[in-house]
Order: sequence, then C-alpha cells, then structure tokens
Amino acid sequence: MKSSENFDELLKALGKKMPFIISDVSIGVNAMLRKVAVAAASKPQVEIRQTEEHFYIKTSTTVRTTQINFVVGQEFHEETVDGRKCKSLATWETENKMHCRQTLLSGNGPKTYWSRELRGDELILVSRL
Repeated sequence: MKSSENFDELLKALGKKMPFIISDVSIGVNAMLRKVAVAAASKPQVEIRQTEEHFYIKTSTTVRTTQINFVVGQEFHEETVDGRKCKSLATWETENKMHCRQTLLSGNGPKTYWSRELRGDELILVSRL
C-alpha cells in the first residue's frame, strides 16, 4: 500500500453507530483501537485472483484477515470494515473500476460502500459511508 487517507475518520464515524469486531470480540472504536487499526491497515498483504467475472480477494493485516469470493453482478456475503455481516453487490462502474453496495443482514447502522479501481499498476480501494 502506498497511502491511506481518512481511515481514522471512517472508523470514528462507524464507532458512533456500531462496535468494531476484532477476532470475534466486539469493542467500541475508541481512539486506541483506531490507532491500532489504522497502523495495521496501512500495510496490508492483498491477494487478488480473477477468472472472468469471478473474484477472490484476500486482505491480511497484523490485526485481521478477510477473504471474499464473488461474481460481479451477483449478491454475496461479506463483512463491513467494522465487522458487521452484510449482503453485497459488486458491479462495474467503468472498465477498470468496481463499485460495491453493502446491505446489513441485521440491525441498523450506516450504509457502506467500497470501490476498487485499477489505475496503471496501482489498485485504489475506497470505503465510504
């Protein structure tokens, strides 16, 4: 990863609404936890495999590892950045940019989205509320 911008602000906003999950232990997204999460997320190992419209993405940090398998245009289950279970739908926004809408499976909370865009040899991941 080259840079991370505003991840702490995203966690602050999510912390006002929902707990953050690390290793299946739910705790508030307080300042100390945000610092740990921001530090860990700044150097992830990312593995992406693609076969036509099928994607496998594994993201590993010192705090957490996530894996998602999905086909563009078909709903799938994953977790939001703060660990809430959701149903997601990824679609192509452009030839090089994928957008994903996340819908919580239970409870209330902020709506979240992510996008991944290939710009030259860089992959840009954006998470939004």
